Amino acid sequence: MHLRTIEAVNFRNLAGSIEFSPGLNVIHGANAQGKSGWLEAVYLLATTKSFRTSYPKEAIRHGENEAVLRGSVARGSLIKEIQLQITETSKRTFLNARREPVARYLGILDAIAFTAEEMQIVRGAPDSRRKFLDRGIFGVQPSYLGTLNEYNRVLKQKNALLREASESDDPAAYGDLIAPWNDQLIALGTEIHRARSGYVEKLNSRLAPELFQNETIRIRYKSSLEGKGDLEDYPETLRNRLALRLKNEIAIGYSLVGPHRDDLEILFDGYEIARYGSSGQQRSALLILDLAQLSVYHDVFEEYPIFLIDDLDAELDRTRIEILLNYLDGRAQTIVSTSKRSIADRYRDRAATFLVQGGRPVEDVSATNGESQEASPQATRPFESLQSSKIREFDGDDASGDDLTGIDPRHRAPF
Repeated sequence: MHLRTIEAVNFRNLAGSIEFSPGLNVIHGANAQGKSGWLEAVYLLATTKSFRTSYPKEAIRHGENEAVLRGSVARGSLIKEIQLQITETSKRTFLNARREPVARYLGILDAIAFTAEEMQIVRGAPDSRRKFLDRGIFGVQPSYLGTLNEYNRVLKQKNALLREASESDDPAAYGDLIAPWNDQLIALGTEIHRARSGYVEKLNSRLAPELFQNETIRIRYKSSLEGKGDLEDYPETLRNRLALRLKNEIAIGYSLVGPHRDDLEILFDGYEIARYGSSGQQRSALLILDLAQLSVYHDVFEEYPIFLIDDLDAELDRTRIEILLNYLDGRAQTIVSTSKRSIADRYRDRAATFLVQGGRPVEDVSATNGESQEASPQATRPFESLQSSKIREFDGDDASGDDLTGIDPRHRAPF
């Protein structure tokens, strides 16, 4: 798969459109000109999520009511037109000019992003690593999203009861009310545990640490129930722990047991990389994990998702850049951003390059003339938009879900 074109309307400071190459694409320009914004737009168009904010409405240009991203996706000989409309209260997805439920939209275009924010997978709290696993599982098993959403819904309901019980004069009376929610958590939690454990096994089989370093990188799914019972009989172990910790949960007012408290252990030469790894080793570890996800996806669909690298030169040294881009060449469509023209010049013979100024891709006249110095505003001119920048209205059913919460996708989006 590859993204042929993208157009942005009222999204941050972006304007106009970009026509990408199926291979390597380099977006360059000075700081604060919109390079990362274009990568964010691609990721958001693919996943309906941003790697820069938890609230995509923050990306709507000041003074506007909505932002629109449009793209053209090629998979083999088939072309699909997709659109994401972002308002203050919703996200709406469209396929070939008709409204499409999120569950069927997701999967038309898939993306993996290597960004500064994603370093939290290696360095940060367990929540970041759980999200990393869950995104990867959903990419190859779309129905998993429904399981995860339902688990979170049940957990929320149980926590509301636990808070109520903790403030009650008779907390023991809530035991019978909580029991049905625990039954659901056991069933859904078992599915999540098995899906994550299985996915980690697949990632381990695809790790290629030799790409960047000599240390051995391994990952292990670390259940919060380890040492608390037989994980081979996960449902029974979870049931026993829920019963044992019920009084504690009521006392504290929220759930203490379940896969929402699990973690992904990342080890190099047997040591936790978050504690003992250098910054370079941590970056390499994240790249190795991302590339393993890329390979697992290819194992399932026989094609690669697109790969995004934000602020390439800030996150990676020249050696890692060369290794990574050589590895991706001929595999995944790759879109990178950089503030250094020298990097764009270095890869100009094998990449499509785009100079961004004021959020708009402009023709790099200096590059056309063979000059390597930084382009001045007088040495550039805007590209013509591939489509009208006016927001188009689409017909279709508005009753479909606007976000991932509560969606129960049964199938990957048809293409």
